[in-house]
Amino acid sequence: MKVEKRLNQGKLSNSGVMALTMAVVLWGSAPVGIRAGLVGYAPIQLSLLRFAIASILLAVYVAFTGIRVPQRRDIPSLVLASIMGITFYNTILNYGLTTVSAATASFMIAATPIWTALLAMVLLGERLTLTGWSGVLLSFAGIGLIADQGGRGLHFSPGALYILLGTFAYAGYQVLQKRLLARYNAIEFTCYSCWLGTLFMIPLGRGLVAATHSAPIAATLAVVYLGIFPAAIANVGWSYALSFIPASRMSSFLYIMPVVTLAIGWLWLREVPPVLSVVGGALALAGVSMVNLWGRATGVAELSPEMGD
Repeated sequence: MKVEKRLNQGKLSNSGVMALTMAVVLWGSAPVGIRAGLVGYAPIQLSLLRFAIASILLAVYVAFTGIRVPQRRDIPSLVLASIMGITFYNTILNYGLTTVSAATASFMIAATPIWTALLAMVLLGERLTLTGWSGVLLSFAGIGLIADQGGRGLHFSPGALYILLGTFAYAGYQVLQKRLLARYNAIEFTCYSCWLGTLFMIPLGRGLVAATHSAPIAATLAVVYLGIFPAAIANVGWSYALSFIPASRMSSFLYIMPVVTLAIGWLWLREVPPVLSVVGGALALAGVSMVNLWGRATGVAELSPEMGD
């Protein structure tokens, strides 16, 4: 096949690189957009409105492309993955971002593959090399610096703790995702997880209609942006790029996401994260890079952070 030939030769399609760059920039803007949307919406209301918009757009997309019905045996795993990776993760992330800067949150989120690798060892029998374990320890050191509030040692603020709990949930989501992607393509998994995750938000999102009437227009536009771009278009762009670019190369692009968040956060909200958060985030990303590039036993695929937030 032509796609396989491109992958084997390691030649990057221009359209694939453009789609990948778009996805990374849009995902990098998500924490900033959430901070802007929280001015007018409660965390769960923001999640529900955002993913309701994304769900509608994805439904329109698959109306033209088609999608397979999931097998009955996979429904429990899809439901669990949707609750962990869409409903719980995005809601608790929003709670965390009420007090944590967008860039600090982005650095913590970017360390998710560390938890994913550790979970994969327990649940999937994967192994880490000595270099991989060194990367894990380096990432832990970076997270420790992020948690060092004013020189008081390992002390997570409530917002940072929420985000840390969210990354645990997202790591579980990625392990389930890895199993399901053996039978479903990226678009199919994205659609079903988004639709189911949104469905489980509905009972929790009371007051959303009233909030849309009282929220500042800038906050509502921020949530609409989140639903259209980071939640829907970025996922489609990532899936498209995956058909042209090897996953190992794609994962390296994701390490620039916190830098994108830092730049957009400064331009949009004039936010500047603490120096320790930036240094700790750089160490955490270095550890993630070590695990993804050199940390796994032969034959084990990398676990890259497919954000979608």
